Amino acid sequence: MSRNSCHCGSEATYAKCCKPIVTGKKQAETAEQLMRARYSAYVVAEMDFIFESTHPDYREGYDHDGTRAWAENSEWLGLEIISTDKGSADDSIGEVEFIARFKEANGTPHEHHEHGQFRKEQGSWYFTEGVMHKQRPIISSKVGRNETCPCGSGAKYKKCCGT
Repeated sequence: MSRNSCHCGSEATYAKCCKPIVTGKKQAETAEQLMRARYSAYVVAEMDFIFESTHPDYREGYDHDGTRAWAENSEWLGLEIISTDKGSADDSIGEVEFIARFKEANGTPHEHHEHGQFRKEQGSWYFTEGVMHKQRPIISSKVGRNETCPCGSGAKYKKCCGT
């Protein structure tokens, strides 16, 4: 990513990409545009936009000051859009799967992998909720003789597929 590129990872500058959406000068046309703008808002700590772009039914418990402190004290490393489902200008719902990478103030790196849910009402896209992506189990290529067989039979490997 060029140092002039938008925080969201597009090739455009922040001023031409996410800033007009974050500052309210332009509406997000798609769920993905809103997701990108929300990521950029975390990078620049624009918590009013984060709050306002969250659907009113999902704002309860939002900690404005805590979220701002967390965003300002994190080092934002990038956004990766994995996929989108619906969420176009003609849709009323959409899902964006993404990974937001950041380091907390203590230097601990994180990957926030989420399926963000979005809803369009009266011409405006809103974030509703996120479902964390479940990691797939790691399957070892080497199974011990006395371990449970990975085929799911419940028998020991040596009495099942290991024969």
